Amino acid sequence: MPEVTEPAQPHPQPEENSGHGRLTARPYPPVSASTTTGLLPLDGPTGELLGLAYVPEPADGRPYQLALLLHGAGGSPRHGLDLLLPMADEHRLLLLAPKSASSTWDLIVDGFGPDVRRIDRLLEEILDSYPVRRMLIGGFSDGASYALSLGLTNGDLFDAVLAFSPGFAAPLLAHGQPRVYVSHGTDDTVLPITVCSRRLVPRLEAVGYPVTYEEFDGGHEVPERIAQRAVEWLLAGAGTATAA
Repeated sequence: MPEVTEPAQPHPQPEENSGHGRLTARPYPPVSASTTTGLLPLDGPTGELLGLAYVPEPADGRPYQLALLLHGAGGSPRHGLDLLLPMADEHRLLLLAPKSASSTWDLIVDGFGPDVRRIDRLLEEILDSYPVRRMLIGGFSDGASYALSLGLTNGDLFDAVLAFSPGFAAPLLAHGQPRVYVSHGTDDTVLPITVCSRRLVPRLEAVGYPVTYEEFDGGHEVPERIAQRAVEWLLAGAGTATAA
C-alpha cells in the first residue's frame, strides 16, 4: 500500500502593506464631523508641515469628493493644491495635498514606504473629520507618476487618476480599475512626450484601463483649460469605475 502523505500546504503570501504602495484608509461616516472650512495646514507631532487641505463651504453633512493631489519634484503641498483649487468650490471637491518626505516621492527615491504611510495618516485625519463619498488621486510631473503608481495599486480606493505630464507608472501590484486621465504638452523638455505619455498611455490601454488622453501645445505645465477639462471628465464619468 502506498504511503499516505499530508497534502502540501500553500506558501503564505506576504501581507500587502506600505512597502507595496497599499493604503489602508477608507471613507467612513465621521463620529464627530468638523465644521471648519477653507485652507487647513496639517502638521506633524513636532510642528512640521505634512500637508495642506482645502475644504469648501459649507461643511453641512453633505459628502465631499476628495482629491488627493501630489506636487512635482522639489514642489510643495501648495503646488499640489493649486492643480484643482480654482474648481474646488464649484464642484465641492475636498482637496488634500501632502508634502513628500524627501525632495520627491519615495517610489522615485528608493521604493514605496514613508510617503505611503504619511498619505495614509493624512487621509485618516481628513476622513475622521469630513464625510467623503468618492476619492480620486492626481498629480503633476513626478507627482503624476506617483499618482498613477499609487492609483493603480489602490484602484479599490480611488475611482479616478488624473496624471498631468507623467513620466511613468510603476505599481508593484494592482487592485480595481480606476478611470485614468492623462495630459501632456507636445513641447515638454523636462519629461518629453515621445518617451513618456505616448508610450505610457498605450500600455495602460493594453492592460484594460479606461484612459482619456489629451495632448496640448505647450511645455511642462498644466494649463488652466486642461485642468478644467480634467474636472469635466471627472464629473462626467463619476460612479463608472469598478473595483476588484
